[in-house]
Amino acid sequence: MSELKTIPDPSSLQALLAELPANLLAGRRILVTGGARGLGLAFAQCIAAAGASVVLADILGELADTEAQALRKAGRIAHALPVDLSDPGSIVACADEAIRLLGGLDGLVNNAAITNSGGRDAHQLEIDMWDRVMDVNVRGSWLMGRACRAALAESGRGAIVNLASDTALWGAPNLLAYASSKGAVIAMTRSLAREWGGDNITVNAVAPGLTLVEATEYVPMARHQKYLEGRAIPREQQAADVCGATLFLLSGLSRFVTGQLLAVNGGFAMH
Repeated sequence: MSELKTIPDPSSLQALLAELPANLLAGRRILVTGGARGLGLAFAQCIAAAGASVVLADILGELADTEAQALRKAGRIAHALPVDLSDPGSIVACADEAIRLLGGLDGLVNNAAITNSGGRDAHQLEIDMWDRVMDVNVRGSWLMGRACRAALAESGRGAIVNLASDTALWGAPNLLAYASSKGAVIAMTRSLAREWGGDNITVNAVAPGLTLVEATEYVPMARHQKYLEGRAIPREQQAADVCGATLFLLSGLSRFVTGQLLAVNGGFAMH
């Protein structure tokens, strides 16, 4: 990353955490998938700092547990659970246990996803890889939302935030399975917003651009440079940049916002 034109500020997440109103999500109970690292961990840290109780669910169960312990040491209410979004049974078990641990559920952040297909063009992409990406990113988000629906409806202020990607907005090449899955997440968000609006559940999507987290370490320098040159705000995107939009969509500030897609990418793709 040293070759990049702009160097990210490593303290930005800490700065954001220090600025968050401690009562923005006070009393809320929120499940974050993919919460062990990267964007999901940043979401969980910000959600907890804003006053909510949080469950970090991840296939990396031990790492999620370590991060939940760190949050508890900081005085937050946090739990960790293992989940495999390719396994419908694991999804239901995770949702049920999260609801039990929290005593209900007010919010779900469907963040967990896999890329896996990066660098392959449409002819090189294996059918099995396509199916796996779709199973985790699309079917997994659908099934997790479905498993949480009753508890979210019971809360009276249920909110789902699905993580999409701006790759689906500008048509990123050599990333067909991932970009297609995130396009499906956007469409699913709109359909579920209509289906579940009668339960006072909001369903929205956030579409980050290329963000400096572990999951994007494989991305070639040329793609980073493309984003840097194309953004209206010409710097690297960090996890903290996506947290504000996610917190807004989980909070009481957005109770009449549903079925919407919020692109958070520094103006690379304007939606």
